[in-house]
Amino acid sequence: MARDKSFALSFGGEAAAYDKGRPGYPLDAVEWMLTRAATDDGRLPDVVDVGAGTGKFTASLVGRAASVTAVEPDAQMRARLAANLPGVVAVAGTAEAIPLGDDSADVVTVAQAWHWVDVDEASREVARILRPGGVLALIWNIRDDSVDWVARLGEIMGASEAERFDSITPPVGEPLTRDAHAEFHWTSPLSHDELLAMVTSRSYVIALPEPERAALLERIEELLRTHPDLAGREHYDLPYSTRVTIAREF
Repeated sequence: MARDKSFALSFGGEAAAYDKGRPGYPLDAVEWMLTRAATDDGRLPDVVDVGAGTGKFTASLVGRAASVTAVEPDAQMRARLAANLPGVVAVAGTAEAIPLGDDSADVVTVAQAWHWVDVDEASREVARILRPGGVLALIWNIRDDSVDWVARLGEIMGASEAERFDSITPPVGEPLTRDAHAEFHWTSPLSHDELLAMVTSRSYVIALPEPERAALLERIEELLRTHPDLAGREHYDLPYSTRVTIAREF
């Protein structure tokens, strides 16, 4: 069952904050994911990145694929992606309605977005555009809250849809079946402004009334001023676990 897509489609108004504050993805995760697809004669795969947003994950595919097509429903996010990555074809669409022909991709990627989709409809649609041997890759960046200040940040921010979703054994629908999973641990360096942008680009923060949003940001500023690991610093190393699940048709 798809979640409330009013939140999923709220990001466009904060496209600049999303672009500024959201982390990229570690290249070892990207390379591991791309090797899961079977292609003829070892050629580079044709990749379709669904729910591409401003191109955070799409950017890591450029130069590592024969072609990259970005699919994004929000016009403002899509415009930002086109400006960031002018060599990438960006089209309007969703995971449930991908505007491409049958057997047109070796890899379909969905980064930070599978928790918004109707799993059964999206799985059928992905299977339709995948070539034989192709794969669906589901990717999430999850903050490592084993670190005290990161846990406290999460307590202030509250849990996002992604953080409440099962990103270790995510559901997929027929005819796809989960086939492999891997996690990659890394650190994203953030300036003060980038950290705040990471917060304000969250769908549930975007939806807050202004007084509540201001109060939340003040609590985060207090954490940055007073936590012993953060006080007096201008940059912060935010630890992440990038989780990648591969699904395919057997």
